[in-house]
Amino acid sequence: MSLLTVDSLCKYFGGVKAVDGVSFEVEKGEILALIGPNGAGKTTCFNVVNGLLPPSAGRVFLEGEDLTTLPPYRRARLGLARTFQNIQLFGGMSVMENVLAGGHLRRRTGTLAALLPLPGVRQAEARAREQAQEWLNLVGLADKADWPADALAYGEQRRLEIARALAQQPKLLLLDEPAAGLNPRETEDLMALLASLRDLGITLFIIEHDMNLVMGLSDRIVVLDQGRIIAAGVPKEIRNNPRVIEAYLGREEEEET
Repeated sequence: MSLLTVDSLCKYFGGVKAVDGVSFEVEKGEILALIGPNGAGKTTCFNVVNGLLPPSAGRVFLEGEDLTTLPPYRRARLGLARTFQNIQLFGGMSVMENVLAGGHLRRRTGTLAALLPLPGVRQAEARAREQAQEWLNLVGLADKADWPADALAYGEQRRLEIARALAQQPKLLLLDEPAAGLNPRETEDLMALLASLRDLGITLFIIEHDMNLVMGLSDRIVVLDQGRIIAAGVPKEIRNNPRVIEAYLGREEEEET
């Protein structure tokens, strides 16, 4: 069974078909990239998958469970985590506190219990901090756990967002343009991080415009244009697909020259 199944998904805004009959699957342990020109419907597709937008038609399943009508917090509890194209950290909170906030759905301490100095509560909090520290170790921010999040460099804030999402212990991590705004060195570090997450068995579904990252890291690629899938396959197939070259890759090369 596929981890994520998107079946005939549609999202219309009046007469605009932002997503129009899109179907694909994400397999456990892979990195699937969703690419396409600006306005192709990529982020809208993400927003419907994680529940920020209701679909106009179609269904979304996680391990066979129908998520289509569930709100985002229910999907998060079932194993979907998400980062955004525009960084959305708690800037006045510490790096550690941001990661702890990401893991709150996995903690079982109730509000009343959290107000009492009970041994079980203290132990749960200690475990939460240990787990948060592990995620910070993984993304290379362990030595900045006490820093305010808004004091981090831009690339570090990107990695903190990923750590906060990982604290949810997701089955599927959705990353919306994680390399946006990064310099070449930061992009290389990001690629190494994402590869290490795959090695840990974490499944990634990413939107990205950096073709070096997409082609060098993805197991499979789905290409959207004007809300519809025009190609799907492994990187070599996508790189050589005439429709993709015409709709997207050729356009990217023109913009670079």
